[in-house]
Amino acid sequence: MIVLILERTAPSLRGELTRWLLEPRAGVFVGRVSARVRDRLWEKVCRSPSVGAAILLYTTNTEQGFALCVYGDPARELVEHEGLWLIRYPSSGDASPTDEQSIDQ
Repeated sequence: MIVLILERTAPSLRGELTRWLLEPRAGVFVGRVSARVRDRLWEKVCRSPSVGAAILLYTTNTEQGFALCVYGDPARELVEHEGLWLIRYPSSGDASPTDEQSIDQ
C-alpha cells in the first residue's frame, strides 16, 4: 500500500495519478500498486515542474512497517532518528505563555 501526499501541485498531475490511485482528499493519494508502478509514479511526480513538495509512504519490512521518500520543501519536516521517522512541525515566531522566556519575566 502507498500513500502519496502532494503540496502546491497542478490539477493535471493530480488527474494523471487518479488513473492508478484513489484521491480521498485534494493532494492525498492512496492505493495498492506494485513496486515498479510505485517507482514510476514517484519519478513522474519528481520530474513534474508543477510540484512544490511530495511525500511518498509505502509499506516495507522496517520497524515502523513503512518507508518514506521526500521531494521538494514540504510544510512539515520529516526527520529520521535512529531508524524511526518523526515529523517536526515548523516553529512559530510567536512565544506562548508557557515558554520559559515568558515565565522568567
